[in-house]
Amino acid sequence: MPWQFFCRGIFFGTGSVACIRGAKGYGILGKRGLARTRKRLAKKEVRLAMQKIIDQWWFFLVRHGRLAAGLFAVAVLSQGCASLVIPPMVGPVVKNLNRQADLELVCDGAPSYLLLLDSLLVSDPDNVRLLLHGTQAYTAYASLMPECGRPERGAVLGQRAREYGLRLLGTNKRLGEAAQIPLAGFSEAVQSVGPGEVEKLFWSGYGWATWIGFSKGAPAAVADLPKVEQLMLRVLALDESFYHGGAHLFLGIYNGSRPVMLGGKPEVSRGHFERALALGDRRFLPALVAYAEYYARQTLDRELYVRLLEETLAFDLALAPDLTLPNVLAKRRAQRLLAQVDDFF
Repeated sequence: MPWQFFCRGIFFGTGSVACIRGAKGYGILGKRGLARTRKRLAKKEVRLAMQKIIDQWWFFLVRHGRLAAGLFAVAVLSQGCASLVIPPMVGPVVKNLNRQADLELVCDGAPSYLLLLDSLLVSDPDNVRLLLHGTQAYTAYASLMPECGRPERGAVLGQRAREYGLRLLGTNKRLGEAAQIPLAGFSEAVQSVGPGEVEKLFWSGYGWATWIGFSKGAPAAVADLPKVEQLMLRVLALDESFYHGGAHLFLGIYNGSRPVMLGGKPEVSRGHFERALALGDRRFLPALVAYAEYYARQTLDRELYVRLLEETLAFDLALAPDLTLPNVLAKRRAQRLLAQVDDFF
């Protein structure tokens, strides 16, 4: 029996030393193998081993749902072998989710992954990578809820996306009370953030924006939009290309979704959408759909509206396999919007 699987089993939560002792006691390790096994417990070795079984692990979660999440939760409540094994496996699972074309599989399987992340963060509440993955996962799953047939769950999941996003933002000491800081002070603190924290700024902002989007116009939520805008503007200043020009996409929607009389800026919106499409090589289809919905429709440009949506529907998903899930969702929305063209124009 390989040592990795033994340590993930009976001695999963008892510590690396106990893993070695236990394996030796059960006859899995002899004296000659002891020194070699100690070296194999190095983090790099464990990470490589775990990445090889990510796909099987994801299938296990889908098949066994809550049971799997419960077992993982018990394991990670102690700082043992799990502290070496679990965090490195989270990132590849996030990537795997984005490669899924089967929405039903994601709708059914993702809750187990969310429970796993919640449990990991109980054990390690200030872990920046876990907070990042938690924000990403809850943001994505909240956005999926209408497609999963449970739109009412979007607000609940969006609240968790915001919570993890604010905690992630709070790992920068100047932004520890981001929700309470007045806008002027918040903007000043954001300007002090350097290029090494672009990922943190972007995903914190998107988690926050997801909650706002599901708030149905609640004044307290809408009042936070200027803070999200400041986060995205800082991302642009540091790395406008991050996540397929995602900050440009947000600002395109932000400036295009409001009428001019309420502060909307359609030409500013158009500039952001065009830049997002250029940075993403027109492979990130949500940018095309948002451009049609929040600029072309708002400015009554039927020709542009139809052209953008038809481009979305014609796109070959195989050209961007790492963006399969968001692109599948974009195609579904494009199809619905195109069917409504005569209602809008």
